[in-house]
Amino acid sequence: MAQLPAEALDVIERFGPHLSYPEGARLDAGVEPDRLVKTHCCFCGQQCGIQLKVKDEQVIGFEPWMESPFSEGKLCPKGVRRYLQGSHPDRLLTAMRRDPSAPGGFSPMGYEEAIARVAAEIGRIQETHGRDAFAILSGASLTTEKAYLMGKFARVCLGTKNIDYNGRLCMVSAGAANKKAFGVDRAANPWSDIPKAEVVWISGANVAECAPITTNYVWQAREHGAKIIVVDPRITPIARTCDLFLPIKPGRDIALFNGVLHLMIENGWVDREFIRTRTVGFDEVAEHVREWTPKRTAAETGIAEATIRKAAEMWGTAKTSFLMHARGIEHHSHGVANVLGSINMVLASGRIGREGCGYATITGQANGQGGREHGQKCDQLPGMRDIANPEHRAAVAKVWDVDPDSLPGVGVDAYEIFREIDRGNIRGLLSLCFNPKVSLPDSDFVARMLDKLDFYVSIDFFLNETARHADVVLPGSLQEEDEGTVTQVEGRIIKINKAVACPGEARQDWKIIQDIAAGLGRPKGFTFREPREIFDELRRASAGWIADYSGVTYEKIERQGGVFWPCPSVDHPGTPRLFEEGSWNPAARGAGPFYFADGKARFNVAAYTPPAEDVDADFPLMLTTGRVVSQFLSGTQTRRIGPLVDQYPEPRIEMHPRLAGKMGIADGEWATVETRRGTCTLRAMVVTTIRPDVLFVPYHWAGPRSINRLTIAAQDPISKIPEYKVCAARLSRAPGPPEYAGLLEPQQ
Repeated sequence: MAQLPAEALDVIERFGPHLSYPEGARLDAGVEPDRLVKTHCCFCGQQCGIQLKVKDEQVIGFEPWMESPFSEGKLCPKGVRRYLQGSHPDRLLTAMRRDPSAPGGFSPMGYEEAIARVAAEIGRIQETHGRDAFAILSGASLTTEKAYLMGKFARVCLGTKNIDYNGRLCMVSAGAANKKAFGVDRAANPWSDIPKAEVVWISGANVAECAPITTNYVWQAREHGAKIIVVDPRITPIARTCDLFLPIKPGRDIALFNGVLHLMIENGWVDREFIRTRTVGFDEVAEHVREWTPKRTAAETGIAEATIRKAAEMWGTAKTSFLMHARGIEHHSHGVANVLGSINMVLASGRIGREGCGYATITGQANGQGGREHGQKCDQLPGMRDIANPEHRAAVAKVWDVDPDSLPGVGVDAYEIFREIDRGNIRGLLSLCFNPKVSLPDSDFVARMLDKLDFYVSIDFFLNETARHADVVLPGSLQEEDEGTVTQVEGRIIKINKAVACPGEARQDWKIIQDIAAGLGRPKGFTFREPREIFDELRRASAGWIADYSGVTYEKIERQGGVFWPCPSVDHPGTPRLFEEGSWNPAARGAGPFYFADGKARFNVAAYTPPAEDVDADFPLMLTTGRVVSQFLSGTQTRRIGPLVDQYPEPRIEMHPRLAGKMGIADGEWATVETRRGTCTLRAMVVTTIRPDVLFVPYHWAGPRSINRLTIAAQDPISKIPEYKVCAARLSRAPGPPEYAGLLEPQQ
């Protein structure tokens, strides 16, 4: 049983998080580095360019990379401080075994012994309970080479259908909707189109904190005269400078999109020629939105009718436009429908597939795009092929030199893996750069399921909260300790360059996976000598389908400053803008610009449904969650970087002064938020920038400060994304500090 081997405070004392600050060579501006390594930031999907300063085989700082085409030398607070995760005191330098008698509950073990133990346990579980009894949870911050290898490892080496990744918590609603509407899952336009738009519509995206460099593109558009529309329950930093703010109730985005489309049709603000020649399904959608009058839309969304009319007019009458969204509309039990509603607005305008006219999802994780293209999703094979499609299976099996019938079928999503553990169908688990105990909803259930496993192995560079449950921990690699590719927010494939070697007995993740395959006696297909060889096989496996990388090489990426896929041949320059007139794709084969056999985009009826858990007399408030600028995801890295923790030391409950006054809560006082799953006591942050019926808590913290212990595990029926952005809650004034106060703070 993979139960915690030690008390939380003992684990923290031994494995952290401890805080890293600049000191020594990192503090001395006069130190000359031995070399500068051009690479990219390890955090969000923008993947800003950075030059890492290396001295004595340690990363000691950074220099701006002014020529990096996307970011042009700009970095956010996380990028500026990301070098402080290197040479960190919490870094895992050896393999570790569970040992309740050791400090922190783990003791070192030899790497080869650890690999043998992992292979033996996988073999035992699969022999006893079947191949699907062992599951894999992978990450969307891995290089594309590693993501590809994880999918192949699961299907070929382990023969298990049960693999999924933490992008299930990020991009899948947008991905599913994009495939239903366009036939392809990628940003339609490069960010250079944003400043050319007359109107920029931003829904559910805290751009300035979660994708800071994108703010520059939005502000460029504003400087050129564009009008900015922001839809959010909070007046986020980007909303403070917008032209029109729509303070929507969480979970009501479909209603707004349907209401705006209703007004576009009523006022003749639609492109009838584009709709007739380039789309199908408009009449059904037009009939559906007929009932979404401004009065009904206002009542459902909480937005004033006049504001809805103004937004529809600004969007409907523009000659060029760009619509972007993020998790705010996607983290819902109807997230796919939300996204389809936004796409219906874009298609009705006809403003897509040309300069200054676009649509995009703001990718969250470092390789949130590339990580969802090449096979680590539960239903996917490389190139965005479908694992249930016999032709797709045959194409990939040929590259892998296996029988197509030997490939397993569709597995279950990341959260369902834990339900399968509860049912006894999954007995073993391997995770790579995933911290589900912090990042999954109703996370106390996740912790109990980790305790129920027969065997759990974690691969990571720090002992995150989930890895504390492991039987064996294998020391993996930081981004700067390996090379490979990622695909950033625009769909541009870029190069990650190795700056330093792995310390101690740590290994590059792809090497660890291959060592496990060898330990299992199943090395065929897992004898790559370097990431370039993995990438070259990925190129062949993706050839001929939607996410076609076959014309991309490492040299071409470096030469061009990145390559936009699809890129079907070595002499093809790549595809910065999708859906242009006259463009060719393997689905339409010349019939039209969209990725269906007839070349036409699809309108989809986006029916409104309320949140899975709406407010009532007992829980009258709406709890929503999100990020802050100095932290990232589950905080495994950022909660160890001193200056970032100093910027936002602890999670707080954002609330409106009207609500705070009603509850007798002052700013900085302790308050308790409660849902049907539990309670969380944090300090109050009283602000005027949030709806009075909404509470906001950032989700980067663990233990008793983890808000995901309270979020609901309801999921979208198509994408299986959890509903992080709204659940019913109530608020009370706490009698005093919670028991944990002062005990769980990171130590220097």
